[in-house]
Amino acid sequence: MDSHQARARAEASFKKEERAREGAKAMMEYEADVRATQEKTARLRALRLAKEAADKVSSPLKSRANKSAR
Repeated sequence: MDSHQARARAEASFKKEERAREGAKAMMEYEADVRATQEKTARLRALRLAKEAADKVSSPLKSRANKSAR
């Protein structure tokens, strides 16, 4: 019985360590996904703001061109 108990304890310990490794791996993947999403969001926000600024600058020029063409 002692060998069976020792084996059961060893297997339980191994499974516990394995779950801990898998959990750490899953957390690293989750954090990497979060970082990628934040970087993508920041890049898209910068592009949107740059486009909006360019549109504001070109908008008065377009309206002046339309008035002089009439």
